[in-house]
Amino acid sequence: MPTHPLLALARTIGNPVIGGDTVTFLWQGKFAPRLMDDLHNWEEKTQTMQPAGTDLWSYSMPLAADAYLEYTFLDTKTGERIPDPLNPNRIWNGINGYNNYFYMPRGGPTPLILPAKGVARGTVTRHQIPTKEYVVGAKRTVFLYQPPFRAPVPLVVVYDGPDYLKRAKLNIIVDNMIAEKRVRPFAMALVQNGGPARSLEYSCSDSTLGFVFDCVIPLAQEHLILTPPGGEPYGVLGASLGGSMALYSGMRLPQVFGKVMSQSGAFILPEHEFVVVDLVRNAPLPEIDIWMDTGRYEWLLDGNREMYALLKEKEYKVKYHEFSGGHNYTSWRDDVWRGLETLFR
Repeated sequence: MPTHPLLALARTIGNPVIGGDTVTFLWQGKFAPRLMDDLHNWEEKTQTMQPAGTDLWSYSMPLAADAYLEYTFLDTKTGERIPDPLNPNRIWNGINGYNNYFYMPRGGPTPLILPAKGVARGTVTRHQIPTKEYVVGAKRTVFLYQPPFRAPVPLVVVYDGPDYLKRAKLNIIVDNMIAEKRVRPFAMALVQNGGPARSLEYSCSDSTLGFVFDCVIPLAQEHLILTPPGGEPYGVLGASLGGSMALYSGMRLPQVFGKVMSQSGAFILPEHEFVVVDLVRNAPLPEIDIWMDTGRYEWLLDGNREMYALLKEKEYKVKYHEFSGGHNYTSWRDDVWRGLETLFR
């Protein structure tokens, strides 16, 4: 029996098969699993594959020409994830476990993650600091990034810092952008989250702000060459709950964090708004510059659009961008340069 043309393509160039703006996922077997992906919020709305031939199943959907998508298959009997045997590309980016992934033809990883020849490199050092009971645990890991310059520079505090280093290659991106003169030099304090306590610590927590102000910034001042707080504005960056915590940090400490970067911030959930929304709605307008991005294929899209509209209504200085991706570090990695270029040009 001849091989189905789509299956032959999948075996040759990989799954899913891309034709124009349509992607077709294939599965070969007597029974079909269900498809889970960024666009349909994973387990919340799995997709049923349709018969496409003898022991062949398919599911098709449109995607933007520059899209990045993660997906996997779900065994309906065991509830376990099944990797796609027709796609060797897999990633675990700290959000949804191991997933298969692909880029559409006009998409691709940012070239800024590749160390360029001849580019001066900043240094990254690892530190353990006492938490002073502000956050969970007696000590917390903080990575410090010193750019390859000896003059004083502003600081950017990064929530979920080790993930931004490992999964987003943030130090390499910053090295390359400084070398290309796309941003002015700045240092970074990349702060480890609280593990199981992450949601508590990043849900608009003044205790977390106390840890950053009393523990993290003094560490950075000791080991990095920084402009003093209150002079040139410092920055703060985070994704997901870390993104909402970044905006909260700017709202509560505008005299320190004058530049805020929020990636896929968790501001507005069904029947719940985080307190940072109330601050934007009711507090006096602080002197901060905000940059936001979010994915068109994630469940926080509507909440970010609402927050952006509220910030504009309240006359905040805010820039906003939507990328063709989901809620994952690969998407944030490929888009973070836009925020850095906007705030530190």
